[in-house]
Amino acid sequence: MKHLLHLVRRFFASLLPIGPSAADDAWAREHLTVAEQELWSGMARVDRRHSAAVARKVEADLGDRATTPVLAAALLHDVGKTIPHLGTYGRVIATISEAVAGEATARRWAQTRGFTRRVGQYVLYPELGVDLLKMAGSDDLVIAWSREHHLPEDEWTVPADLGRILQAADDAG
Repeated sequence: MKHLLHLVRRFFASLLPIGPSAADDAWAREHLTVAEQELWSGMARVDRRHSAAVARKVEADLGDRATTPVLAAALLHDVGKTIPHLGTYGRVIATISEAVAGEATARRWAQTRGFTRRVGQYVLYPELGVDLLKMAGSDDLVIAWSREHHLPEDEWTVPADLGRILQAADDAG
């Protein structure tokens, strides 16, 4: 239920296709490598706005423990969404499709063409993000959180206390 509420909030927030403030964008870039900044620039405005809010909350919650890799993990956890190039309504279709058809079907769809392929890719965006972050030379924590941010806690490799803070910030953002 908590995940559903998060998705509903994100949907309504995405109806206003505005990005982060100039201050939040500049702040985010300070916590990213040059290669990660390129990934950040490729994210949709609404995803950058969301991720900046997530990272700001993580920073507020962790204080001095909010290291650069932790903030980069918060900022880039949704970077895999850049691959399928779906707008708001396409994302809604992908989310519903995953709920109805499951991940295995999405994996098959990701091997097809056109819109169906993009829907399949969207469902698999955490894995796509992992590839992008590896190519960018991101810290292992950033890569792990991209892969794990929708998994149950018992499947995380990131420290559970840190994962809970990142997840709570993502749900609130």
